[in-house]
Amino acid sequence: MSTPHVVVVMGAAGTGKTTIGRLLAEQLDVPYAEGDDFHPEPNIAKMSAGVPLNDSDREPWLDAIGQWAQGRAGLGGVVSSSALKRVYRDRLRSAAPDAVFLHLTGDRELIELRMHERKGHFMPTELLESQFATLQPLERDEPGVAVDVGGTPEEVTERALAALRRLGESHSCG
Repeated sequence: MSTPHVVVVMGAAGTGKTTIGRLLAEQLDVPYAEGDDFHPEPNIAKMSAGVPLNDSDREPWLDAIGQWAQGRAGLGGVVSSSALKRVYRDRLRSAAPDAVFLHLTGDRELIELRMHERKGHFMPTELLESQFATLQPLERDEPGVAVDVGGTPEEVTERALAALRRLGESHSCG
């Protein structure tokens, strides 16, 4: 399966956006971009200190991700981005109108456990509460699918591919 669309792998911290994003990109044979790499240094410093980002903090980050997605229009790609609010997803879609969203969802306890287990990431577990408080799930009119993160990364990726195929069949996207 390949896609000319950019798939934005979204969800709260700890849902596996990087892991699933990389596996998905490999399966789709398209480039992967790590959303955290688009954060300006002040954002990383703020999150590392346990301070949630506000909307204005996120604007340059979302714009940078949107520019990358725009550059992959018609070619395909996968990029991770929490994209927690509808307004953030709308901002990404304004730069890359053909982007589709893969919302990784799951049991909060599982996500918190995974956050505790990961090494070398700047996002502290304490910010998970603000992530869930901010999260606005995909709405019916948004191009995307939700996939539960329970199971192995390979199982989640297979479910994601199947969901994206179904989305593509109904929206001519894959």
